[in-house]
Amino acid sequence: MNSKLKKYMTIIALGLAGGSIYFLPFVKYVFYDAQIAAMGISNTQSSLLLTMYSIGNTILYIPGGILADKISSKKALVVSLLSTAVLGLIYAFTMNFVIAMIVWLGLSFSTAFVFWSALMKAVRLAGTEEEQGFTYGLYYACNGLSGALTNAIALQVYKMAGGDMRGGFVRAVIAGCAVSAVAGILLLFLLDDKKEDPNAASDEPKFEIRDAGKLLKKPVVWFTSIAIMCAYGYYSCMSYFTPYLTEVVGASVEGSGLITIIRTYLLLLLAPVGGILADKVFKSTCKWLTVAFLLLAASFAVVMALPSSISVTVAMLYTLIPGAICTMMYSVVFSVVSEAGIPRAMTGTVIGLASIIGYLPDSIYNILFGRWLDAHGIVGYDYIFTFLAVSGVVGAVMAVLIYRSGRAKKETAN
Repeated sequence: MNSKLKKYMTIIALGLAGGSIYFLPFVKYVFYDAQIAAMGISNTQSSLLLTMYSIGNTILYIPGGILADKISSKKALVVSLLSTAVLGLIYAFTMNFVIAMIVWLGLSFSTAFVFWSALMKAVRLAGTEEEQGFTYGLYYACNGLSGALTNAIALQVYKMAGGDMRGGFVRAVIAGCAVSAVAGILLLFLLDDKKEDPNAASDEPKFEIRDAGKLLKKPVVWFTSIAIMCAYGYYSCMSYFTPYLTEVVGASVEGSGLITIIRTYLLLLLAPVGGILADKVFKSTCKWLTVAFLLLAASFAVVMALPSSISVTVAMLYTLIPGAICTMMYSVVFSVVSEAGIPRAMTGTVIGLASIIGYLPDSIYNILFGRWLDAHGIVGYDYIFTFLAVSGVVGAVMAVLIYRSGRAKKETAN
């Protein structure tokens, strides 16, 4: 197979893997009522499943990152994807809450333990150091589209049950997990079963367990972690535009929902554009991130300055601007690991370390923002947008520091 064709097929398969494997852990986001009805559980019990999952993830990110640097990405990804499919079958044929709690803990091992770090490492190794932005951008575009496709397939299978919520949900779970199995089989044939990157320089340091402690002492690792946190914070909080448009601007639920779909899925097609900007225009992921963070900070400041008389349609369309910038920025943020001067052999560990901080918005931002909205009503959105504007400035500073650290390391090496 042509090496260039294989590279792109591998990235697409990695996108399918990343977009499908999280279907089961977050199945409630699409099948909330169906899951509760099928299992006969309460809303609190439904939430406990994700709590179990998030606790497991937090504990496993670092050891999983270390392991990802000790074994081949192919083994890590294929085993993770097929294990997730098996866990899905166990869940589908039991629908018991206690067993589900065990399954969701198991999903921490199959989707977060070694999978996430190995996935990001595999994406990095798929392209050269000069095309990291485009490689990650293409991956995230495929990831988003495959996530939408997986849910669409599951929904279609659910509808075929003809109103039987339990039967439809069981079939939807099996269908969704089947996509993960397909991704695993594809990667089995597409990925090379090698522990080290064949393109890596022969004198590049090999990973040792003791290096994990050394990495924690490197400021650039912390800069990278905070930059990822700021980027993910934007990416995960774009959803607050949905209630903002209905509660503050006065948009209809249908109109706001349509804009949300465009912002969440269609804008993912811009992910490769972010990579092209990083690689070809700015010739630096960090430079592009600096500009993107500042643009996002400014765009949220503008939201607070919008006049109350503004057209609902104009306000809805405006939210696509920060959404587009965010997509093009977040899709390449993990490629800063390369620009930071982190050896390829240590990519998994650094991503594991960075993910602990990088995904804090899931557990902190939502609680913080929810309290502001509960305490201040619609004025709470000003607090939220101010916070996000400030985080953009912080992210820009981190991107500059990463760039300087990477350049300093290259100059020292030369």
